Amino acid sequence: MNQATTKEALTFEDFKKEVLNDYTTARISRECSLLGRKEVLTGKAKFGIFGDGKEVPQLAMAKAFKNGDFRSGYYRDQTFMMAIGALNIQQFFCRFIRSCRYYTRSNVWWSSNGWAFCNP
Repeated sequence: MNQATTKEALTFEDFKKEVLNDYTTARISRECSLLGRKEVLTGKAKFGIFGDGKEVPQLAMAKAFKNGDFRSGYYRDQTFMMAIGALNIQQFFCRFIRSCRYYTRSNVWWSSNGWAFCNP
């Protein structure tokens, strides 16, 4: 929510929609972590550190962030990145599975905190 919407009265339906959206983001992030761990344990990916168990604080941080705020990236901040719209599921898996169909040198770039971003 931005500054303008926090001053207005929040209806129950808006609150319900916001909670369900946050739950969906947290659940997707958790499932990505579990699937990624499976990929590492079966040998399809060489290495992976996942952010499961940290979804609620990251969602809270994403809600508090405003345009112009600065943060130092961390390799377990996948839920935060998903909540602000900077990461999707395909991009999440391109960071440790370079053989995915979206990976080529021209469409993947690595950020300073280890995230790979794909442009399929």
